[in-house]
Amino acid sequence: MNKFWLSSANKLRPEFAAQYRDMEDQYGFDLESFSHWETFFRFFYQDYYHVQTIGIENIPASGRAVLVGNHSGGLPIDALMTNCANYNLHSHPRRVRCLALDSLLKTPVVGEMIKGMGAVPARFATAQELLEDGELVFFYPEGPRGTGKPISQRYRLIDFDPGFAKAAIATSSPIIPITVIGADEIYPIFANVKTFARLLHMPYFPLTPSFPWLPILSSSIPLPIKMLIVVGRPVYVDASPEQMQDHKLRLEVTRCVQHNIQRQLNFFLSHRESPLQGWDADWLRKVGPARTAISF
Repeated sequence: MNKFWLSSANKLRPEFAAQYRDMEDQYGFDLESFSHWETFFRFFYQDYYHVQTIGIENIPASGRAVLVGNHSGGLPIDALMTNCANYNLHSHPRRVRCLALDSLLKTPVVGEMIKGMGAVPARFATAQELLEDGELVFFYPEGPRGTGKPISQRYRLIDFDPGFAKAAIATSSPIIPITVIGADEIYPIFANVKTFARLLHMPYFPLTPSFPWLPILSSSIPLPIKMLIVVGRPVYVDASPEQMQDHKLRLEVTRCVQHNIQRQLNFFLSHRESPLQGWDADWLRKVGPARTAISF
């Protein structure tokens, strides 16, 4: 697969930094913070998860786009790995504005980290504003229901929230479907203690083989599952912005994207050697490009 564009630990790609240098961001994006955390997560991308990525060129080099992906794994590792892939592999990398829950944005350390890398509050008005400004906005329509799903339901998509379809129609943005395989297994969740979740104001309180039984640092270590990111070709919705209130149209778009991401999950899982081995690189090179097209 593609090789990383190599840079020093504290040096950003010039074509990336030039877009955002001396630009103040109201949501907390910061080049210094991005450089620090991207370098940290690059280790996980390359050496821990050995992530394989196909179709990164389908993310537009300019202009607005709605990125849509499946979400799992207890923590937003899938979002961080996709961000890392886009920055390092794309010929013209841009920041990705992932929509994040307020509870996550307010979490010490984690909140500052994801804001510094581009995360924004998960509100429709915020997404619409950013899209109108020509940015890449990443929706995870499963929300915390996806990240908190038990291991028994791994790789079974929960019904997508149609907010991404509404945003795409309202701003005439292409939809980029992104499928991530591997994140469902990095933190195997066996149960969700809803009583504790309510008391702690958390979307879920997971029970895993290590959490909450082991010290927090030990229980935070994810399993080294091999990951695959498949970036689909843009989907264009033939509709005017005024049709964003058309419930039937939003539902049709939502179901189409969800169906195709589920189809990608099923296909690549059926060809995975094992969770700890991943996919044959030669096979991915042969079938990968064809699998990035979806029907609508």
